[in-house]
Amino acid sequence: MSSPGNGASFPWEVFYPSPKKSSLVSSLEQNEDVHFPSRKRICVPASFVASSESFEQKNLPAIEVLPDECLFEVFRRLPSGQERSSCACVSKRWLTVLSSIPRDETFASKPNLPSKAEEGSIQNKIGEIAQSNGVEAEAEARDIEGEGYLTRWLDGKKATDIRLAAIAVGTASHGGLEKLSIQGNNPYRGVTDAGLKAIARGCPSLRDLSLWNVSSIGDEGLSEIAHGCHLLEKLDLCQCPGISDKSLLDIAKNCPNLTSLTIESCSNIGNDSLQAVGRCCPNLKVVAVKNCPLVGDHGIAGLVSSAGHLLTKVKLQALNISETSLAVIGQYGIAITDLALSDLQSVNEGGFWVMGNGQGLQKLKSLTISACSGVGDLVLEALCKGCPNLKLFRLKKCAFISDYGLVAFANASVSLKNLQLEECHRITQAGFFGILLNCGKKLKALSLVNCSGVKDLICACSLVASCNSLQSLAIRDCPGVGNVSIAVIGRLCPELTHLELNGLLDITDEGLIPLVRSCVASLVEVNLSGCVNVSDKSVSAIAKLHGGTLESLIIDGCRHVTDASLVEISDSCWLLNELDVSKCGITDSGLEALASAAHLSLQTLLLSGCPLVSDKSFPFLLELGQNLMGLNIKHCSGMSSNTVNVLVEQLWRCEVLF
Repeated sequence: MSSPGNGASFPWEVFYPSPKKSSLVSSLEQNEDVHFPSRKRICVPASFVASSESFEQKNLPAIEVLPDECLFEVFRRLPSGQERSSCACVSKRWLTVLSSIPRDETFASKPNLPSKAEEGSIQNKIGEIAQSNGVEAEAEARDIEGEGYLTRWLDGKKATDIRLAAIAVGTASHGGLEKLSIQGNNPYRGVTDAGLKAIARGCPSLRDLSLWNVSSIGDEGLSEIAHGCHLLEKLDLCQCPGISDKSLLDIAKNCPNLTSLTIESCSNIGNDSLQAVGRCCPNLKVVAVKNCPLVGDHGIAGLVSSAGHLLTKVKLQALNISETSLAVIGQYGIAITDLALSDLQSVNEGGFWVMGNGQGLQKLKSLTISACSGVGDLVLEALCKGCPNLKLFRLKKCAFISDYGLVAFANASVSLKNLQLEECHRITQAGFFGILLNCGKKLKALSLVNCSGVKDLICACSLVASCNSLQSLAIRDCPGVGNVSIAVIGRLCPELTHLELNGLLDITDEGLIPLVRSCVASLVEVNLSGCVNVSDKSVSAIAKLHGGTLESLIIDGCRHVTDASLVEISDSCWLLNELDVSKCGITDSGLEALASAAHLSLQTLLLSGCPLVSDKSFPFLLELGQNLMGLNIKHCSGMSSNTVNVLVEQLWRCEVLF
């Protein structure tokens, strides 16, 4: 039998014993222009044994007769990533085989980057392969500037193994994959370990991996990532019950560049892996552990004691840990600058006190404590001594913090610049004013949210001292705050530039106007959302007195605000770029006044829930739309659908919500 290489015809009768079929194939030697009708490609497993009867029925192309092992050897010898990507467009079988080839086993020495047009064509073809298997054709992607690495997000039904295989093959020819985020699962063909294996083999450049709510991925897939992606720097695992200590141990041993680890609601991850991460990852900077029932003191204490000199940010929430872990943090967390402790119900007051007195948190700049029943006045005293560089302090749902402890803390803290209190119901008006009087030269921002204990009382405090440093004040959803408190704030805080009074039903023009007049530094941002008793008088005063500096004005839900306010805004506000008059009593006349102000250059205009705005406002909105980047006209019942459609079409540069 002569070989094809010697010029003799190939013995097609070996594969096609039927004379009719063999003559059809051999006719290629006489006529190169013969056209074969398209045939459906059939995936042939490696164990397939060729038989004349099956070939007679399927009539397969010769290349499909090759087992996967042979295709593997052929594909890994292709000289460029572009050629491998082109082959991946042929069939799902070829894509699967290509995705199983580790990058270091290919014969190409350097990636042959395709042009933008070729890259787009390849991605479209690979998308068609994915679509033919019940997946959306396009995954969200973008280039990371500078190094040319790619980012891929897969969400919901886009998250499948075939999509990951396409990413593993396609990104290899375009510099490599740096960041992969998978959120949720395809309900029918979800991501499994096979998909992660494809990424591990084809994307050794991966540095950032996020797996959120992916229940079908287990240790096998993540372990493959650990062995194939040694450059991994950031790992985020959320609601992944199939992942346990086993694979996280592999990450710790094989990914020395790991700098950030986030674990949330992973029921099978425990202490052993966290201890290993602390020992084996010399570059670890950020750790966040939330709602992991198997994580306890051994894991947290072991992690911090090993890596406390490296860690800068630590977040612990809803964990079954005790004062032991906090004592270790207070002693060994010498590099920590940001610390967040939330819902640690097993930690008593002694644990927080020991942490504050541990003298290890000298570099701490930001501290958040939320829903921890062990935090009281003694803890605040210890923290102000043990954290001399603390600049930002957030307290939320701390029921045992009183006026006395808070004022003492404010007085003793030498570096505090931002204090945020939320749902601390034992704080009263006395405590609130005590903070302002005792932080006069350092505090720059104060936030009070849903603190029901702060109520208007007759103020008998001395107003000799003032908080001249305070620039930002936010009071939200504190039902007891009224005109009395606001008037005192005006006298104590003359340097305010950012003012937020949100949902204060008892605030009226009588209290607000004196506050506005006392702000000698000129306001830049004002938010009066939900202050339903504020009227045109206050808004006009704000525009007249601070129009030269005002950049943002939010009066959402101020039902007594009318066109008169818009007229004053159009006359006085030169720098305003954000205006929210949703659910206010404005009409077409007010918008006409805004549109006629040549100096006004609004970028965001919110008119949601303004029923008096009608089709007559169409030309005014077109005029304003020359500079607008965002426009909200939802629930403007006076505007017809035709007008809205034309407006959307005309303002094509602006994002219009309707």
